[in-house]
Amino acid sequence: MTESSPPYAPLTTVFVYGTLMPGERNAHIAQLGGTFSAQPARLPGFRLLHLYPEAYPAVLPGEPQDGVTGFALTYAPADWPLALPFLDELEGIDETPPLYTREEVTLTLENGQSLTSWVYIYAVSERLTRPGALPVSGGDWTAVANRSKTSESDR
Repeated sequence: MTESSPPYAPLTTVFVYGTLMPGERNAHIAQLGGTFSAQPARLPGFRLLHLYPEAYPAVLPGEPQDGVTGFALTYAPADWPLALPFLDELEGIDETPPLYTREEVTLTLENGQSLTSWVYIYAVSERLTRPGALPVSGGDWTAVANRSKTSESDR
């Protein structure tokens, strides 16, 4: 008798770096999908922008020395199919054109371990050429003073 390989386990971790982080204004959206664990994490090789007046962040591929601070939210496999539609809707991946795309990345946890995760990458390149696409030094969106929702913010 041969040993069978374990069943495929879906990727149920998403890296959040802005309004979905614990304590931020859309944290309740993350909770709509079920229970998850939240671990501080860093996304190396990406850069963070604050979009104003929209008052939400944008992550983009960056240089090797760049990095973004946030949280790895890991859902129970049974909850992931419930969580994903809420997350995708907030991030506008089905809009035309999409606001963000969901891509697989490797995070670094506080203990130095690597973790595979999904992340939402900003997809509206023309927006980045207009005023109000501000680099966030250190890659930590919670350090942005004017991150409160504005009348122009729909997220």
